[in-house]
Amino acid sequence: MASEQNKEYFNNEAAAYDAKHAKTLDRIVEEIRARLDFIGVEWVDDDADAGSVRLLDYACGTGVVSRALAPYTTQCVGIDLSENMVAQYNARAENQGLARDEMYAYQGNLLDPNDPDPREFSGFDFHHFDIAVVGLGFHHFDDPALAAQRLVERLRPGGVLLILDFLPHSKVADDSHAASHTITHHGFSEEQVKKIFQDAGAGKDFALETIGIAFNKATENRPEEVRRQVFLARGTKE
Repeated sequence: MASEQNKEYFNNEAAAYDAKHAKTLDRIVEEIRARLDFIGVEWVDDDADAGSVRLLDYACGTGVVSRALAPYTTQCVGIDLSENMVAQYNARAENQGLARDEMYAYQGNLLDPNDPDPREFSGFDFHHFDIAVVGLGFHHFDDPALAAQRLVERLRPGGVLLILDFLPHSKVADDSHAASHTITHHGFSEEQVKKIFQDAGAGKDFALETIGIAFNKATENRPEEVRRQVFLARGTKE
């Protein structure tokens, strides 16, 4: 299954991941923060007496999405298959002076078809989120529709599902792209994403925006340059 390949690959990548992808990660943070209104959550405002805003960051990696949205939330909870990625996430949060109840990640899997409600994630602390997000993880999942369903189940009514991923692109699969064996989907059309959201129960106020282009360099084995357009999609749990 892709999940085991993902875990092995990202465990090996974790220590150097942020430094290796620094420019891309910084761009992701900028693009997300530029679209707070588009995302449609009642964010925490320093100038207002706001309530709590809880975020679930699934396939959280080192925590780029959590770090992008942490200033506007009261709690970020990360979950990732890779224990090494989780360790990096928590080290970054600790270095920023954030307490465990403000930003913390756990190793685990919400997408096992045979385990719809893992015991370790069955409590209130892992439900009733205001927003659930997957940043560049959907194309690694065996079953993106199941992923959306599982995440929507953990939202409060009116909560927001947010997906950052690629529009359809040509296959990236040669030895120069080390993660190619973990990729199960080569992007998603707007129609596909909309159906995934609707089937998961988060089709209300669905919207999708293209936010930028990621490039894969041409190589001797792949002389053409592969362009991958990044989208941000959101929908509200009904």
